[in-house]
Amino acid sequence: MAKNSTSSTTVPDTAWLGRGRHLGPEPEQDVRRNLIALKAAGVLDDFLDLDPVEAARSTVLHPRDETADPGPSARRLFEARWRVADDVTVRAQLTTYDPETRRKEGEGVTWVLAAEAERAWDARWPSPVTMFWPDSDRVPWDHDTVADLRLRSTNHLPKDDDELRHLLRDCTRLSWFIHVVVHEAMTPDAAGQQPVSTFLPPSLRHRVVEHRGTPEQAQIADFAMKRELSVRMPRGGAVILPVAPQGQEYDAERFTVRSVFLDGSEPTELLERIKEFAALPRPLPADAERALTRLRQGWHLLTPDEELVHAQAMVAKYAEALDAMTKSRDLYQEAAEAAMAALKEAGGGDAGSRPPAPGPAKPEASPLSALTKAFHRFRDPNK
Repeated sequence: MAKNSTSSTTVPDTAWLGRGRHLGPEPEQDVRRNLIALKAAGVLDDFLDLDPVEAARSTVLHPRDETADPGPSARRLFEARWRVADDVTVRAQLTTYDPETRRKEGEGVTWVLAAEAERAWDARWPSPVTMFWPDSDRVPWDHDTVADLRLRSTNHLPKDDDELRHLLRDCTRLSWFIHVVVHEAMTPDAAGQQPVSTFLPPSLRHRVVEHRGTPEQAQIADFAMKRELSVRMPRGGAVILPVAPQGQEYDAERFTVRSVFLDGSEPTELLERIKEFAALPRPLPADAERALTRLRQGWHLLTPDEELVHAQAMVAKYAEALDAMTKSRDLYQEAAEAAMAALKEAGGGDAGSRPPAPGPAKPEASPLSALTKAFHRFRDPNK
């Protein structure tokens, strides 16, 4: 799941996509508990807990579509439906995966979440992640698949130059999240150590990974970013990293903030730049495109109205199939009757109703007699 390629399309404005890792011992159980609690509280309309193999076999909307199969490493598939802004329905699928390799203990379980609303996504809506995972520090679902980065915390940059440049490349090429680097002009107190993402709207809060550079890392961070990404790291400021491939809409100067006060106050300018960056067209990774296709074409959690429409569509399909079978049967019967008529015509009519012709047999046997002799040879194995 860590490898990633990019398709030629961009993320739809109706979608919310995320991919991370859960490092706890019971990831699926954490999801179940949260779904049950939210449904009981009336937050969710409904949810499903599905085995991925059975889910692929019983795909409701497109039963023969291979995109409904989440893959051999899938562990569990969860679906949830809820409403926002009173009447806007959101549908979401969370799939958990075994990691491709287990390089170290505690690598955890990879998860992919795709959510889509009936209209353009509003950052003020509840975060789809918190519909599946509990928003608690005690549940470690919030790790990025890149390195050991966390969503709801600050992540200090590596001290080594090579490690830093490798991290920057992975963050821009492999991660699905928005990466923000903040340089600490001086070591902040407890209030300043609070992530800036806590000030963001709910749906944007869990899309941001925040990196921190210590006061002595200003020069090394600036050099690495300039070399790898063609962006600069201002001392005591912040920069939002581009994604690869970098689009024409990204302006390094526009998404660089010269001064960020880490004193617990709301960093208004940086927050506005993050919101602006999040609104830019974003390349749709191939894995994300497959997850979004599965959400659209492999959906199981239907409303009563959707079930009625689906049943009517299935009746129509069965009627078409039955009609095709009936026509095929009639055509087969017509072909059989035509073949029998041709045989009779080739044999000169019904041989049993005519007396045998007198005289010696002619050298040229009739087609019917040739056919009869052939049947006799099959019946007598000695001939």
